Amino acid sequence: MTHIHNTVPAFGYEIIRDYLLPTILGKHEKDVLYWAGKDLARKFPCTDIQLIISFFQDAGWGVLTLDKEEKDGYIFHLTNDADLLKIEERSFRLEAGFIAQQIQALQGCLTECFDEKREKQQQVVFTLKWDKKEKVD
Repeated sequence: MTHIHNTVPAFGYEIIRDYLLPTILGKHEKDVLYWAGKDLARKFPCTDIQLIISFFQDAGWGVLTLDKEEKDGYIFHLTNDADLLKIEERSFRLEAGFIAQQIQALQGCLTECFDEKREKQQQVVFTLKWDKKEKVD
């Protein structure tokens, strides 16, 4: 059986992501996108960090790299072609929620992710922190 991979043109993705969603979600955009990212992670579970990185690449979200491991968290960087990331105008809460839920499932404890745009470097930094005292199923 042959699979044909159709790709969504970048312009079509940008219309939805950068114009339609902010219009629909309004002032709740960041919160809704974070929880939508967590829900998306439940639908596409990744059993290790490399699969999370691969998911980002496959989804066209950019190149995610694990920069630092700490005892209670991770720091990831997201980079890509400047035209694709749209750092200045895009919220990255969808990606943050996705990573938070994936790491929470891997660690088995409450995990939060904070995103920081670094426009000059054309990258987004995701800082994850978990609490080993707050176990989750």
